[in-house]
Amino acid sequence: MAAGFNKVLILGNLTRDPELRYIPSGQAVTTFTVAVNRTYVAQSGEKKEEVSFVRVVVWGRSAENCNEYLKKGSSVFVEGRLQSRSWDAPDGTKRSTIEVVAQTVQFLGRPSGSRSSGADEEKPAAANVDEAIIDDSLGASAVADKGDQSKLSEEAPPF
Repeated sequence: MAAGFNKVLILGNLTRDPELRYIPSGQAVTTFTVAVNRTYVAQSGEKKEEVSFVRVVVWGRSAENCNEYLKKGSSVFVEGRLQSRSWDAPDGTKRSTIEVVAQTVQFLGRPSGSRSSGADEEKPAAANVDEAIIDDSLGASAVADKGDQSKLSEEAPPF
């Protein structure tokens, strides 16, 4: 079997406020989308810019930290791994997605124009998610460790 490597580094800005929820076991999970800009020069010599939107999933206490401190427009540096999922939609079609499961989220700055709610409020420099989790978001009683958080039921997406 060939060796594999699954590591993603993303630097960008949140497209909207993070969404926090708790799975039945009580485990926190936050999702947000990061816009990543890319500037390049086309063959015509014209400077172009494109934007990619990447969905990020954060688990545990780090999920709660992300929900508390991040807002639309916040700059973040995310380190994690790619995960693909598929499920059957209510209309019977097969759906799939690729997302980043975060291992570390570094908060780089607040959106312009935002203010801290308290003068002595501290924001964590990074949210680490290297911990064992129990993922039963879809009623599946799968136990996953930090190397395999993809044990999800194929009935529906967990979000």
